[in-house]
Amino acid sequence: MIVSEAEALAALAAGEVVAIPTDTVYGLAVDPSLASSAGRLFAVKGRPEQLALPVLVADSITAERLGVIDGGARRLVERYWPGPLTLVTSRRQGVTFDLGGDPTTIGLRCPAHALALVLLGASGPLAVTSANRHGARPCRSAGEVQVAFGASLPVLDGGECDGEPSTVVSLVSGSVACLREGAIGMNEIERAWRDGASAGA
Repeated sequence: MIVSEAEALAALAAGEVVAIPTDTVYGLAVDPSLASSAGRLFAVKGRPEQLALPVLVADSITAERLGVIDGGARRLVERYWPGPLTLVTSRRQGVTFDLGGDPTTIGLRCPAHALALVLLGASGPLAVTSANRHGARPCRSAGEVQVAFGASLPVLDGGECDGEPSTVVSLVSGSVACLREGAIGMNEIERAWRDGASAGA
């Protein structure tokens, strides 16, 4: 069902899975601070729990509360956020979100979508994965989400979302490693990382 921003926030606060627009494709979102919400998301999507859920944030300040963002990482954030770049970093102590995968790391992204940023500003960080059954094509409109998941799933309609997937890089080892190349080329990211690392030295 198509819901308003207020209804989407209420559903997220109740631990429900909500489909939201992003600058890439529609995502399935939950509040990761609520026990069992991530499990509900894994079940709805049919996603294996060893594949960690990334977290969308409204800004870099929120990201720095969740993950270690310094040196070259900060330069990547300044250059590419909001935008299609997901950074996998070490988690800050005390961040106990159950996201699946490695509990010592966290994938963070700030999306370049006005409605998503408004929602994230009100909801706080959201664990999000692309809106599709695991292995199927991602949904790019609210209508496609309804077809894929049925009329009972709350959907915040943000229009057509037809961007390239985000590039995913790991910074955990102290260098930048490509986990998935997407909208931003790795050559460009590696240059920005080197510049940032030099500036922080």
